[in-house]
Amino acid sequence: MVRKETLITLEFDKILHAIADFANSDASQQAVLDIVPLQTRQEIEKRFGRVEEIRRLSQVGAPLRLSPFQDISPVMAAVRPEGAVLDPRDMAVFVPVLETMSDIAKQLAYRKDIPLLQELAGGLTGFPGILESLVHSVDREGNILDTASKLLFELRTRKRNLTARIRKKLEEIVREKQTAIFLQDDFITQRAGRWVIPVRMDSKGMIQGVVHDVSNSGETAFMEPLEIIGLANELENLIAEVKVEEIRILREICRWIREEADDIEAQFATLVRLDCLNSIARFADLLRAEAPRITDAPAIRLKEARHPILMLLQREGEGREVVPLDLSLGDDEADAVIRKKPDLNRVMVITGPNAGGKTIAIKTAGLLLIMALAGIPVTAASSSVFPLASELLVDIGDEQSIESSLSTFSGHISRITGILGRADARTVVLLDELGTGTEPLQGAAIACAILKDLQDKGALVCATTHLTDIVGFVHRTEGMVNASMEFDRETLTPRYRLKTGEPGQSHAIEIARRYGLPERIIDFAKGMLGRMDTEFHELLADLQEQSRRHAEALCDVERIERELEEKERLLSERLAAAEREKRETLEKAYSEARDVIQAARRDARAVLEEVKREKRREALKMLEEKERQMEEKLQALRPEPSLAPDEIREGATVFVKSLGYDAQVVSLDRRHERVRVKAGSLEIDVPLVGVAPKKGKAAKAVKTSRKVTEEEAETRLNLVGLRVDEALARIEPLLNHASLAGIGEVRIIHGIGTGALMRGVREFLDGHPLVREFRGGEPFEGGSGVTVVKMR
Repeated sequence: MVRKETLITLEFDKILHAIADFANSDASQQAVLDIVPLQTRQEIEKRFGRVEEIRRLSQVGAPLRLSPFQDISPVMAAVRPEGAVLDPRDMAVFVPVLETMSDIAKQLAYRKDIPLLQELAGGLTGFPGILESLVHSVDREGNILDTASKLLFELRTRKRNLTARIRKKLEEIVREKQTAIFLQDDFITQRAGRWVIPVRMDSKGMIQGVVHDVSNSGETAFMEPLEIIGLANELENLIAEVKVEEIRILREICRWIREEADDIEAQFATLVRLDCLNSIARFADLLRAEAPRITDAPAIRLKEARHPILMLLQREGEGREVVPLDLSLGDDEADAVIRKKPDLNRVMVITGPNAGGKTIAIKTAGLLLIMALAGIPVTAASSSVFPLASELLVDIGDEQSIESSLSTFSGHISRITGILGRADARTVVLLDELGTGTEPLQGAAIACAILKDLQDKGALVCATTHLTDIVGFVHRTEGMVNASMEFDRETLTPRYRLKTGEPGQSHAIEIARRYGLPERIIDFAKGMLGRMDTEFHELLADLQEQSRRHAEALCDVERIERELEEKERLLSERLAAAEREKRETLEKAYSEARDVIQAARRDARAVLEEVKREKRREALKMLEEKERQMEEKLQALRPEPSLAPDEIREGATVFVKSLGYDAQVVSLDRRHERVRVKAGSLEIDVPLVGVAPKKGKAAKAVKTSRKVTEEEAETRLNLVGLRVDEALARIEPLLNHASLAGIGEVRIIHGIGTGALMRGVREFLDGHPLVREFRGGEPFEGGSGVTVVKMR
């Protein structure tokens, strides 16, 4: 449990106030301000998950449908007693609350990508029955509407009509000459709820009526003329009836609210939690915060961490650029696997110049730890790691107190004594300016003893100091590590970057010179330091300069490695692109080959038509010419090795492209560039370009062919259940066999279905050389599920 004074010291309350500015109600703001670190990792990760789901909804353009609403808790307490009736203005408070619940319920109802929000808010309903009654009964200002009930509408209509009659009657009275002379003015008004006219006091006896009021000057009597008293009494009765109906409506709605009071309060609590989570999400989006990893191991890993308050000041133009902080302390099992060795350092001591960022560094670590434990995304990289600490113990700031008789040193020691009593292996300790406020040698000795005791207890410790003796102790002690804030010795300005493994210097003399301290005082101070101390600091400065150069060289190496990786990636992408281009080229070639084959089929059909017309010689020539053209096109698309005429000998075995297998050369006609080959019992003439080196594919046995008779030819083809491409492949053989058999008509059964198959069949038949015409089937033939084809 992190103590309240620790939260204030690390300014966690300022973070909560910044988050609360995004809330839509006072109840949500208070809920945000009441946020404290959670106790279990499951609770923390669930809050991280819900916040991330809300941020994801915003990223896809569907943010939570939250709008401003009021806290209904006081109104709910007022309506709970039996028979209680709320004021209409209090009832109006429910409308935006229930509308927001209803909107969110509709938004989340059908989404499957936000399971954690569904778990939290899946039960929201918005009480549509109560909401509908309220919307029809009360407006936003708390006025009861005419639509609240049919009777109320009728009563108010009669009331308005009667009021209009009264006003009209009074206007007539005011305009009458015999009355006008007794009036103080010609306006009509109300007194004590009755309609009156202003009559001069000295003439009130001249007009029959009732005096309801007298002006402050005593010169005007406000009289209700006798002629409207009956109408006015009737109006009073209507007003009473309206009041009774309004009370009945309010009582009924209050009864409905009372019956659902527990559920309404539960859903309101859910709405407040959603608004609280949405406020955290909007704050995280503002600062580009990320959800870190929470570990049970004692380890802190800060990657590109920035103090959130400094980031807010920078956004407002009141601060300088925030330098990211990298800090590593303790051992995390997951990181140890990556590094292949554990990080045993649990104590870090940061040294460096004044105003160099030491205190900001440990405050950043402490504040981000609290935010992470509270389930609030942190201003650091998502690879950052925080421990599930049971307590965060800090000693930051001057504890001097006149009332308590505490000096600066005694104030620090008093606070540290309490820390030592509570520290254990699950605590994180932050100590600022350790060992200061007393004689340096004794202060350093006490500080070393404190660090050793905290290390023995297993706590994670991050401390700052200016004492050189502490630096030496940390360097010699296993499990402790020095760190420093970088300092530019040329410009004498801090760089605000943390370097682990190196102690830092205070650079007090250099900073004093920069801020105008006289040179004589600087020289005297240097003499007082002593030679050994001066040499130590000079050696330390040289080591730091060498370390800086090594770090720069390492950065160059890493840059070169990144450049090589980038070049390798580009090369891989280019290879992949070349492979894709190759595949696309092949696909295009195969597509063109299919086009050639389809054209060849068309030409073959035309040749068959010529055969039927007994133009055999011309048809054969045409067929050979088409075959040659097709071979040339296919050869261009997919070139194969060919044989030179000198390489072809009688008796040799060659591959015949048109047959698709090997054959033996019978004779060679070089003049006409043709060759006669024998495959099995078949002898044919082929052009020289139609043969290639043998491939070892033997000829298949050729069956003796015979003419197809009409009895053997099919006249019906059933394509039902086939895809369009499968169906079209079966139509061609049907048409060829029917044409050779002299059949005049065939039927193609394709069914109705979606109509895609029918359209494909008829598009194929349209323009086919073997088809004279086609039509849909008659009812007795199968109707539109059949296409009847007339052959040429």
